[in-house]
Amino acid sequence: MTSPQRSSFDQRVSAVVACIPHGRLCTYGQVADWIGAYGCARQVGWALRRLSLPSRIPWQRVVNAQGRISMSLSREGSDWMQRELLIAEGIPVALDGRLPLKRFLWVPDEGQIARMGQLLRAL
Repeated sequence: MTSPQRSSFDQRVSAVVACIPHGRLCTYGQVADWIGAYGCARQVGWALRRLSLPSRIPWQRVVNAQGRISMSLSREGSDWMQRELLIAEGIPVALDGRLPLKRFLWVPDEGQIARMGQLLRAL
């Protein structure tokens, strides 16, 4: 059973990640900051891992602060799926998961930030 607190956190993560435009990236830490969960980057990653795949939420657009896909056996292949989805969006990904984060980093404008705020307040 999912606790109401976890569910609310996951919903907030999903709402913000759904706003990331096609062909852009953000970090787990950025998502945490945008939902008001400063310092909770790892929890954002776990919330995204709980998504059922395939998902309409563009989870693949969220990467670690070093500009890499977090490659791990525990991801059961979703790391390679993430790589392929990003390549399909036109974002080059090295075999070791490195990405050109500076080039593709999404920095929302004021309107996009306001929209995210509205989405979060509606939850």
